[in-house]
Amino acid sequence: MSALEYARTQFGLTASLHFTFVMVTLGLVVLVAVMQTRYTITGQEVYGRMARFWGQLYAINYAVGIATGLVMEFEIGLNWSGLSRLTGDVFGAPLALETLIAFVLESTLLGMWIFGWGRLGKRLHLALIWGTAATALLSAFWVLVSNAFLQHPVGYALDEHGTARLTDFGALLTNSALWFALAHAVSATMIAGGVLVAGVSAWRLRRARTDDFELFRRSLRLGIRVGLIGTFLTIGFGYAQFGWIDASQPMKMAGRGDTALERQAELVQRFGPGDYLVSGNVGVALGLMIQIANLLFLVLAVAQALTFRDALIHRRWARPMSWLLTALIPVPMLTAIAGWFVREEGRQPWAVYGLLRTADAVSPMSAGALRWSTFGFSALVVALVLLDWWLLARAAARPPGEAFAPEPAEQRQEALV
Repeated sequence: MSALEYARTQFGLTASLHFTFVMVTLGLVVLVAVMQTRYTITGQEVYGRMARFWGQLYAINYAVGIATGLVMEFEIGLNWSGLSRLTGDVFGAPLALETLIAFVLESTLLGMWIFGWGRLGKRLHLALIWGTAATALLSAFWVLVSNAFLQHPVGYALDEHGTARLTDFGALLTNSALWFALAHAVSATMIAGGVLVAGVSAWRLRRARTDDFELFRRSLRLGIRVGLIGTFLTIGFGYAQFGWIDASQPMKMAGRGDTALERQAELVQRFGPGDYLVSGNVGVALGLMIQIANLLFLVLAVAQALTFRDALIHRRWARPMSWLLTALIPVPMLTAIAGWFVREEGRQPWAVYGLLRTADAVSPMSAGALRWSTFGFSALVVALVLLDWWLLARAAARPPGEAFAPEPAEQRQEALV
């Protein structure tokens, strides 16, 4: 393998696995905020226990996901110096905002929410989790702003040294490659969060612990409903991007037939000599993503119907659907990786479409050096993913207790003595 192939493999693996953390984080935080809102409004303790239980899973995933994000930033700085030199002043600006929001503001609000249970007023504490959710979504927004520039560079001008300089920040925010992609990605996180909550709840309900029944019964219904809505929106916003893709990146959906050859000739005239045909795996990933999304919508629609009179819980003939919901937990994340592959691999051979080729973006490093860093970083990220799911499984198996809740005053006094 060449240095370029190692650099692409390394970043592709890290970014795709990091994206699974992002999906669970964004999907869970909004659900936790909804649960706590119901607790604040109704005063029913079951919603407070739901928010604490699922909030614990969210906090675990967020903490480990931060580590994978740091690995990805190291890889950008080390392996893609050509990209940073040419366009770093443009696409680096939204990434800097994302870092400030995700690593500073979001983590601060989350910490205050975790340690604020039982110590802050209900409304103030509720505002903290909604603030955490808002900053998480804002963080995703800035990442997509940066990525949209790579897909469709706007708002810049080349200086006398050939370096891109930001000239119109508003153009980045109105990029035609941004808004449908953002809505598509955020909707996909709803599927991930909803299916995770529904799948874990179905598993816990099969264990027949009566003291946990109401908590997981309500979680199951909420997870299915959110997952179903998210699937509907994801499919819609996915199809809405086809027109822009066909006009702006015509090779991405051209396949490998006569149409692809015609567009290859058009791109040679536009950009000069080169191989602009994309991998046939892009079409495979696109078809896989579409088919799985349609099947998920069908499964969740049936599961939603089975929540009527709790047939999904009480009827033996509905038990296979309960098992299926649990088995589906990783499917939204794997499908999202396929979507990421279509978006990123489908724009090759460009790092910045029409402006910078991927071969010119990679750092001038030997294949040997990149081979060892690929093994090292990949092993680290895979280990973090395994650690995350092990911790999530342990937390999901525990009886819902008083996570994040402070000790009673009497116990705190005894500990001080």
